[in-house]
Amino acid sequence: MDAATVAVFAPAKINLYLHVTGRRADGYHEMESLVVFADVGDRIVAEAGDGLSLAITGPHAAGLSAEGDNLVTRAAEALRARIGGELGAAIMLEKNLPVSSGIGGGSADAAAALKALSRLWEVHPAQYDLSGLALDLGADVPVCLAGRSAHMSGIGEQLEFTGPLPALPAVLVNPGVAVSTPAVFKARNAAFSEPSRLFELAVEAEAFVRDLAARGNDLEAPALSLAPEIATVLSELRETPRCQLARMSGSGATCFGIFEDAEAAAEAAAGISARQPDWWVTPTIFG
Repeated sequence: MDAATVAVFAPAKINLYLHVTGRRADGYHEMESLVVFADVGDRIVAEAGDGLSLAITGPHAAGLSAEGDNLVTRAAEALRARIGGELGAAIMLEKNLPVSSGIGGGSADAAAALKALSRLWEVHPAQYDLSGLALDLGADVPVCLAGRSAHMSGIGEQLEFTGPLPALPAVLVNPGVAVSTPAVFKARNAAFSEPSRLFELAVEAEAFVRDLAARGNDLEAPALSLAPEIATVLSELRETPRCQLARMSGSGATCFGIFEDAEAAAEAAAGISARQPDWWVTPTIFG
C-alpha cells in the first residue's frame, strides 16, 4: 500500500449496558452506557483522487447505498468543508458488519473515514478538533472516533475513558433483521432509569461480568416489540454451554454472549451457525 493510500479498521462498538436516563427539550434522549470495541469490523481504504467517491464491497454491501446520505460520504464532505479546499479521495468501504444492527457499524465507518482522510490529507489533530464534527454526524461517532472503551453519557458526547478492562471472549449474533434506532426509541414507553454507572470496574473477568449482569439495556424491550427474532437470538445464546451473560447491544438487533474462554466462544459460534445458518454469527474478543 503506497503513501497515497490509507487503510483504517472500523471495529464493532458494543454497549455492555445501556440506560436511558432522560429526554432533553430538543427531543434527544440522554443515556449512560459502558462501551467497548470488538476485534471484528468494517474497513475503510482511502486513496488520493479527484473529487469524492465511495465504493462499497463486502458481504453486507447490498444493504447500503453509496449515495450522499451514507455516513461515510457525509463524514468526508464534512471534513473537507471544515478544512477548506477541493481535496479529493476515492473511498472504499468493506462492509463486514450487518447494517442497522446496534453495533455502531455506520458510526464506526464514519469515524474510520475521518481518521483515514485526516491522514491522507495531512490534517493535524491539533489544528482541527474533530470531536464536534463527529457528534454532528451521530451520537455514536465520537466514541468510535476515540476507539477506546469508555463510559458514554449525555447524548453520546460525554466520554470518560476507562482503564484496562478484562478481555471478554464473546459471540456476536444478528438474525438478519435491520432495526431502526429512531423507531426503537419511539416504541419505548417505560420510565427513565436512574443512573447506575459502574464506577469501580473489576479487572477480573468473572467479577466484571457479574457487575454487568446487575445492569441492562433499556432498549431491549422496545426492540423486541419491533423485532421478536431478538428473543430467539437471546435464547440461543443463554442456552449455550458456558455463556455467562447474553444481552442486546445498542438498539439491536445484534446480541452478544460473553463466554468463559475463547474456546467456549468458538464452540458456541459454530453451534449457533449450524442451527441457524441464515444468521450472522462470529466469535470475537471485547476489549
